[in-house]
Amino acid sequence: MAREGLIAGIDVGTTKVATIVGRTDGAGVQVVGVGVAPSNGLRKGVVVNLDETVRSLRDSVRLAERSSGLRVREANVGITGTHIQSLNNKGLVAVSHRDKPVNANDVQRVLESARSIAVPQDKQMLHLIPRGYTVDGHRGITEPVGMHGFRLDVEAHIILGEVRPIENLVKCVQSVGVEVRSLVLEPLATAEATLTTDEREMGVILADIGGGTTDVAIFRDGGVCHTAVLPVGGNLLSNDISVGLHCPLNAAEELKIKWGVADPEMIKAHDDIVLPSFGAEQTRKVSRVDLAEIINARISELMEMLDTEVQRAGCQGLLSAGLVISGGTANLPGIEAVAADVLKMPVRVGEPRGVQGLADTVGNPAFATGVGLLLWNVQPEGDKETRMINHWSHSGSAWERLARRARWRLKELVRR
Repeated sequence: MAREGLIAGIDVGTTKVATIVGRTDGAGVQVVGVGVAPSNGLRKGVVVNLDETVRSLRDSVRLAERSSGLRVREANVGITGTHIQSLNNKGLVAVSHRDKPVNANDVQRVLESARSIAVPQDKQMLHLIPRGYTVDGHRGITEPVGMHGFRLDVEAHIILGEVRPIENLVKCVQSVGVEVRSLVLEPLATAEATLTTDEREMGVILADIGGGTTDVAIFRDGGVCHTAVLPVGGNLLSNDISVGLHCPLNAAEELKIKWGVADPEMIKAHDDIVLPSFGAEQTRKVSRVDLAEIINARISELMEMLDTEVQRAGCQGLLSAGLVISGGTANLPGIEAVAADVLKMPVRVGEPRGVQGLADTVGNPAFATGVGLLLWNVQPEGDKETRMINHWSHSGSAWERLARRARWRLKELVRR
C-alpha cells in the first residue's frame, strides 16, 4: 500500500472500530499506531446508520493517526454480515500450446472459467480463491506455471456479498478521507494473523466471535473450502445475561467481562456477585455459578452451530487441527474446554502473530482481524496472491479506481 512502507487495516465491527497502522521493512511488519472507538452504527456487521458509522470510523482513524504520527490515506477494510454467501466452483481449459508448458495466460483463463457463475443482480463477487490446480489429472498443484500438460483445472472458493451493504461500508470509509485498497472478508483476514501453515494443511476451523456475528472459515489441504457468517456473537451473551439475571444490559456486559467464565466447573466455591438491578431494589446478589451457566449454554449452542457448518462443508472427521477461536469472546476463561467437549476436537485461542510493536495492545484475540488486515498485502511473493484474489467493483469513479486496482492485482498474479 504504500507510501514509504505504510500500511493500515480497519476492522469495522459491531461493537468497536479498530484501525491499526504499520510499517513494512526487511524485518517484517511493525505496528506503529492503534485507534479503537465504540461502534454505534452497525448491527450484526452491517451498516444501519451511516452518520454513526462515519463518526465511529473517524474517531478510530484519528486516534490511530495520533498514535502513529502518520496520515492514513488508504486501508484494507474488513467486511462481514449475514448477507455474505460462498460457494465452490471448478474451472477447466485446454493448455494453449501443446508443445509448451502452462503459462500465465492459461492460469488467467482457467480462473476466468471458475468465476463464470450466475451472480444475482443484487450481489457481487468479493473473492475468488484458488484452492488448487490439476494438470492432466494430477491434483494438489499450487503453482501450475511451467508444468507440461494438455488440460488445466482449478478448484476455487467464491465469496459473494450484497451490493448495498458493500456500497454503504465503502461510502462510510471514504467519508473519513480513507480509500479502500482491499475489501476483505473478515475470517480470511483473521486467518492471516492466527493460523499456521500446518493447520491449514491438516484441516482447521477458524471461528472469529465478534460482537454481532461469528465469522467462520474452514481450511483443508492448505486452502479455504467453506466460509460462513453466523448471526450470533458476544452481544447475545450479554443480552442473555441481562434477561436471565434481570439486570441492565451495560451491567450484563460488565459482568461478562469481569466475572464471566464459559465453564461452570471452574468456579470452585460459592461466590456471589453484587449487581445493579431493575425496580425498587437498587442492587442485589447473584451467584457466579448462575452467570457461568448462562454463558455456558450460549457458548455450547454456538459450538453446535459450528458443527453444523462442518457438516455443511462435508468435513466431518477431516479437520485434524481442530478449532481456532479468536475475537473478544475468545478471552472468556474456559471457552476452550467447552468447545472441545462439544466438538470433540483440539481447540486453541488464536492470538494474532506476524507483527512487531505494541504487543500489549494488538496481541489480544480481539485484534486478530485488524492484524490480519494489516498483513493482507505483505505476504511473501508467490504466497498470498496465488491463494486469494480480491475481485469486486462498482460503477462510479471511486469504485472504478478500485476495480482497476483489482484487475492490476490479477495481472500481477498471472505474471508470476
